[in-house]
Amino acid sequence: MRIAMLSYRSKPHVGGQGIYIRRLTRELVALGHTVEVFSGQPYPELDEGVTLTKVPSLDLYRPGDEFRNPAPGEFRDLVDLQEWLLMRSGAFPEPLTFGKRVLKLLRDRRDDFDIVFDNQTLASSLLEVEDAGLPLAATIHHPITMDRAIELETAPWVRRKAGSRWRVELPKIGVWRWYSFLAEQKRTAPRLRRVIVPSESSKRDVVREFEVDGDRIETILLGVDDRFAPPTEPRVPGRILAMASADAPLKGIHILLESFAKLLTERDLELVLVTKPKEGGVTEKLINRLGIAGKVRFANGLTDDELVALMGSAELACVPSLYEGFSLPTAELMACETPLVVSRAGAIPEVVGPDGLCADVVEPGDVGALTTAMAALLDDPERRARMGAAGRRRVKELFSWSAVAARTAEVLEDVIAEFRGAQARTSTTEETEEC
Repeated sequence: MRIAMLSYRSKPHVGGQGIYIRRLTRELVALGHTVEVFSGQPYPELDEGVTLTKVPSLDLYRPGDEFRNPAPGEFRDLVDLQEWLLMRSGAFPEPLTFGKRVLKLLRDRRDDFDIVFDNQTLASSLLEVEDAGLPLAATIHHPITMDRAIELETAPWVRRKAGSRWRVELPKIGVWRWYSFLAEQKRTAPRLRRVIVPSESSKRDVVREFEVDGDRIETILLGVDDRFAPPTEPRVPGRILAMASADAPLKGIHILLESFAKLLTERDLELVLVTKPKEGGVTEKLINRLGIAGKVRFANGLTDDELVALMGSAELACVPSLYEGFSLPTAELMACETPLVVSRAGAIPEVVGPDGLCADVVEPGDVGALTTAMAALLDDPERRARMGAAGRRRVKELFSWSAVAARTAEVLEDVIAEFRGAQARTSTTEETEEC
């Protein structure tokens, strides 16, 4: 197959999107398929044999210059203007504007591909690729309505800020505005020919939240790269690790910080967060309020080898998320034989298996339960070793990128056959009517 794979943003190292794009495309190429990735910023890192076509946005959220105002000369067309205006209004425009940009490119190159495979852009404009003669399928890692619901739970209605003058903010209204792109995703998802999800939990949520017919959803577990392996150096005593976006309420880092502060009253520990927090954001403020700044370290911009070494250096890792469609870092930590304490949220129990086998499972949002579970595991090195070994065995048995690619290719081939069959039936009907 000749596959056009779409990803409106593909951050290479942190978060699942860029990792999913890189590993899946590499294995699809290894199976003999041709893959060209169309991506906006941040662009992915891709392996040899995979082509990247850059679909540049205005890059309004570039690190260190978020919500920037571009210079007049940066605006190229009306889509750029729309992107900037939506950003200034408090909305997140990238799925919408990427869809418009990439549709134009695909229309001009319809003969170069057999199928378009979208990675959760879900812009309604992409449905038009089928009018241009290309079938469309998509991956939905999880419905982003879940993120919005959790942010709405944590955001107050009114916030007053003191500075040179008082300013009143309405955070809940801001959350609704930021996630306004969801209305379009909810319109698009039910019209997709086929949807791939990474877990049964995500499938249930996509059916409920996006009203997609369950018969058109395929569950394909994600994979773990072979580079994730047990450490060759001793683990650092007292080191706890977490990998998640620090300022996203969905990831539950605020729960972990509260729990970690309680553990520090009796233990000498270090918490390493693999993320880059927003300067002056909620995570930094919470760390300062808890008085634990000297015991929390952030790691970002790591090479692949540095990341694997760090994941294997911790005595235990924590996944305190309030929701996950799969949680790829959880599986990668298991491959490194790092024992886990995780929350019973979304697909995480599907990834780790029975409670106590590869991870201790606690209720999401429960600071006390998380504290107790981490303390017990820190006190039991033999159980940590058993849990780590069980985690690696589970990864080797269930999570293979080559298997993910083979199953994904089967689904895409079915979509192509279905689309061509529908085209042939339409053509026959039209010829009959003419006669």
